[in-house]
Order: sequence, then C-alpha cells, then structure tokens
Amino acid sequence: MKKKSIPKKLSSDEKKFNKIISEIKSVKIQGANAIARAGIEAYSLFPTKIHSKKILSTRPTEPLLQNFIKILENSKDVKKTAKNLLRYMDSSQRAINRNGYNLIKNDMKIFSHCHSSSVVEMLKYAKRKGRNFTVYTTEVEPLLQGRKTARALANAGIKVIIMPDLAAEQYLQHCDIFFFGADAYSRKYIFNKIGTSTLVKIANLYNVPCYSVGFSLKFANKVVLEKRSGKEVWDERHPLIFPMNPAFSKLKGRSVNGIISESGITTYNKFVKLAKINLRNISKQL
Repeated sequence: MKKKSIPKKLSSDEKKFNKIISEIKSVKIQGANAIARAGIEAYSLFPTKIHSKKILSTRPTEPLLQNFIKILENSKDVKKTAKNLLRYMDSSQRAINRNGYNLIKNDMKIFSHCHSSSVVEMLKYAKRKGRNFTVYTTEVEPLLQGRKTARALANAGIKVIIMPDLAAEQYLQHCDIFFFGADAYSRKYIFNKIGTSTLVKIANLYNVPCYSVGFSLKFANKVVLEKRSGKEVWDERHPLIFPMNPAFSKLKGRSVNGIISESGITTYNKFVKLAKINLRNISKQL
C-alpha cells in the first residue's frame, strides 16, 4: 500500500504570503495603492522570480504594483528598497493632498466614484484644513466599493450622499467638480473602475470639471484589462444566462481637465511626460 503523503506544514511567512495573494485576488484588498503596498509586503517575504510572478498575476490592471515589483527585482537590498517605496507613496500622497486642496472650496458639491484612497485622503486633508463640502458618490456594483468610500469620509466628518449607480446623472449634473482615482495611465488613456468613462461624459455634458487623482508611477506603456468573474454579478447556473463583469473602463486622457499627482495639477500630456521621467529617476535612485 502506498503511504499517504503528508501535506507540507507551511511557515508563518508562507501563510502570510498566501493570505496576501488570496485577499488581492478576492478584492478584499482593493484599490491600486493598497494592492501595491500588499505586493511590496509579499515580495519582501519571498524575493524570488516565482513569487513575483504569483504577485503580478493577481491583478493585471495595476501598473503601480508592476512598477514596484520590477524595482524590487532589480534591488540589491530588497528590504531597504521596500521601505523607500513606502516612503515614496506617503510623500506622494501628501503632495497630492496639497495640490488637490487648491481646487476644493467651501460649500462645494464634490462627485466621486468607486474607492480611491488617493481621493479619500485628499478630501480628508481638505476637511482637516477647514474646508466644508459634501461628497456625492455611487455604490458601484457589484461589490459596492462606494460604500467603503462613504464610510471613510463620514468617519472623517464629511457629509456623504450615496446613490445607486444608475442615479449618477441626477446628482452629478448639480455638482461642482468630479474627482476619481485611476488604476492605470497609459500614453493616451486613463483606466479606472467601470462606469468612469460614462460619468466623465455626463460631467462634460453638464460642464462639471473632471480630475483624475493618482501617482505618476501608475503609468505603463501597455495596460492589460483584468477580467473579473461573472459570479460577482450573479452566481446563476441557468444554461442560457451569462453574467458579465467588466471591471474597468478606459477614457481618453484629454477628456479630463487635468491630473492631480505628486507632480502637481497638469494636463494629461504633461502628466505622461513627467510620469516617464519620474519612473526612470525612481528606478535609478532605488
């Protein structure tokens, strides 16, 4: 008789690594910034090519994660580089907060979409600096990430109006400005949660200024759109029902008024130029 193989006992680091991978895949860890931070932590546990592939396979539409992993792969001191990357994220967010604050006025009605930690932190900073405003945000089906935004802002003392996705036009047309995050930037396009391109079109129709908020290291020459399981929409087993779940939309960079990044508030073309320079410089420095 063959002996039953005994499962290998995982170390605490292996368990931690697997937990991070699972939580990124299941969207328990969500948002480009949070995913990048988790990826840095995972790679620091096991800095090998095999593990980097596992990390990168979790979310294809995340250049911030991809750029960070590439920098770590080329590093001679992974732990030191990881700390520097986290410092870079913190300092970049502080710069974004200061830059975005200049666009936020008292009594504004601000529209948002999905969950962007960069947008949330920028709005919380404006609140701390004395600005009073109301945020209007969508629920964002099927995983309702908009509720995470609503809770985070409300906990910071900001009034939030949350609505079903299809009610967006009814409220967006009366708002003063539209802030949204980005999962990725390419030479011509912004990639963000599904519905963003539609909301920008609505905002343009009603002359509501639109700004994407994000780090320049979310830039990539080529962006692969992730496909999410239709089961997130409806786990229906009928042979003639096919739930679809497009997770991201893309819109032309020129369709927004500007990008708010650590490099300032710029046009899309200028942002792309600065992003390429920043990526080269950071890769060399770290």
